[in-house]
Amino acid sequence: MSSSSSEEEKEQELQQHFTIRAVGGTEYSWCKAVPGGTGITVLGLLLSKPPHIPKLQTVLRNLQSNHPILRSTIHFDSNANSYHFRTPPTSNIQIHCLDLQSTSAILGCSSGDGDTDFHLILEHELNLNKWRDPSGDGYGVLCVSVYAISERRWGVFLRLHTSGCDRAAAVTLLSELLVKVGCVGESNGEAEEKGMGMAIEDLIPVEKRNKPFWARGLDMLGYSLNSFRLGNLEFVDADSPRSSKVVRLQLDAHHTRQLVAECKSREIKLCGALAAAGMIAARASKKLPSYQKEKYGVVTLIDCRSLLDPVLSSNHLGFYHSAILNTHDVCGETLWDLAKRSYMAFANAMNCNKHFSDMSDLNYLMCKAIENPGLTPSSSMRTALISVFEDPIIDESDNIHKEIGLEDYVGCASAHGVGPSIAIFDTIRNGKLDCACVYPSPLHSREQVQELVDHMKKILVDACNI
Repeated sequence: MSSSSSEEEKEQELQQHFTIRAVGGTEYSWCKAVPGGTGITVLGLLLSKPPHIPKLQTVLRNLQSNHPILRSTIHFDSNANSYHFRTPPTSNIQIHCLDLQSTSAILGCSSGDGDTDFHLILEHELNLNKWRDPSGDGYGVLCVSVYAISERRWGVFLRLHTSGCDRAAAVTLLSELLVKVGCVGESNGEAEEKGMGMAIEDLIPVEKRNKPFWARGLDMLGYSLNSFRLGNLEFVDADSPRSSKVVRLQLDAHHTRQLVAECKSREIKLCGALAAAGMIAARASKKLPSYQKEKYGVVTLIDCRSLLDPVLSSNHLGFYHSAILNTHDVCGETLWDLAKRSYMAFANAMNCNKHFSDMSDLNYLMCKAIENPGLTPSSSMRTALISVFEDPIIDESDNIHKEIGLEDYVGCASAHGVGPSIAIFDTIRNGKLDCACVYPSPLHSREQVQELVDHMKKILVDACNI
């Protein structure tokens, strides 16, 4: 028997037990990005009650049964230079448990402070990259670890490959997990998904898919030329190996209400204010003359589930976000002037369907930056100053949190490969704004980013007190 026929029989036998689907264009770009350090999504939960591991295992297996992509592995086909999801018929999750000694070894000199240690473990998880070698035998989309942080604090961390779980999917996953573990309330996502689902490119409405050849060429040229003119947050160390670090921007309930109300009165969304505050703070950090303009790039991410054909429910897991890249000249504007201009540029691009028509262009440029870091300033792989989401996550589930002893949680993704200088993951939790700001270190230092975030907070608060 020839080797080719043997391979075919092997593949046929495999397909009898596994569901196999080739990745789409956007999923492919994330498969290219994750080995370099961008797109490792982490959900971290800080608990004051010890998690019941057998129950947690059962809940996770149920989630994998309801959402096939969570039990999938990602495989690289070197012959086709592409990736595919391979989904077994049953759950396969195993929880990695670390005792106090193992956790302390990871933390090094532990502070003994639950909040600080939780933050350090979050950063540790963001930089655990089992997907670094794309030629491996395949690695699961989801892995779970439980850390004993102290005698009275535990951390539960879910680490996911972004090609299989965008931010909206992560929120659904977290919601279902908390409800099932706490046995309180009703889940929003009990429906079982049938099969792996389709890539976002296959669900774009037909009338919004096509883009004339010359228009595509002009847009690609425009994106490329603009990238050379973009200002950046100053680089501290562009040569050393990088990792993702996190700084949090938090507002109290009073200032959050004021900020949301001010945005609503100006008919803009919170993303416009966050992006504007980031641009103003970045320009101020350079101590430039008052007359000198800086051009900054802003990437806004959109959950497209409600815009697809057919429409997908919010509990449909996978990657169904698109992005719009806008550039803005900044020179002494007030927060609200720049926020209005930034948001209207985004809204106009949405009205022109650029979130769909430019999808393949941005994916292509992302992959080119990964393959040719030298095309970016100082080989930094920075494609924009800041990234924001069109809408924040709204969470009012405090009763479930108390039931399971949940003291804090953070959801974000790594960004030290290709990406912005600051990636903002915003949540309004029980009326309070909480943003995880992810940045590449040591390209930017913690002191530098903390100062920037503190200035952003001051800009937002001052603008609400006028």
